Amino acid sequence: MGKLKKSSRNTFNYNVNKKKLKIKLKKKDNPHIECAQIRRAWDDQKTTKQNFADMGLFVGQKGILPIKTKKNMEEEEQQPMDSNVPLKPYVIKAMEEEASQKVSQKLTCSRDMIEYVQHMVREHNENYKAMARDEKNYYQDTPKQIKRKVDLYKRCYPKEYDAFVASLQTQKST
Repeated sequence: MGKLKKSSRNTFNYNVNKKKLKIKLKKKDNPHIECAQIRRAWDDQKTTKQNFADMGLFVGQKGILPIKTKKNMEEEEQQPMDSNVPLKPYVIKAMEEEASQKVSQKLTCSRDMIEYVQHMVREHNENYKAMARDEKNYYQDTPKQIKRKVDLYKRCYPKEYDAFVASLQTQKST
């Protein structure tokens, strides 16, 4: 028996929103640029290479180290040296200024982890093997995992940790 011939007629797909599909394709063609300085100076009418050349930036290594031949060297001598000067130098200046600013990293620990670490240090000081056997070790952390948690707490709140250890020592001395 032969197969039935399928009709080659195109049908409209009612399940697809054409407007959303067009917006989605537009976003895919023009991706979001993370750097604010580059985004402000970007010209949609130019190519990526042209935009970066205007800003004084380079795309990949081909733009940085061109292979020079005798013909190219003669052409460079005839052209003025101003061709390498960026048209938008303010982009690089703004990026350098932003990079030179000091960024403070905000490490935080959850309240539960702080209480967990304080309990472990209060009960066992620096004995991580004993901490691993403690009944409050619900997640069955290994000694190394507990040590990492204690170190994280020390990095997040160094002053609070020092005050906590100092209060433990005063309690033991009395």
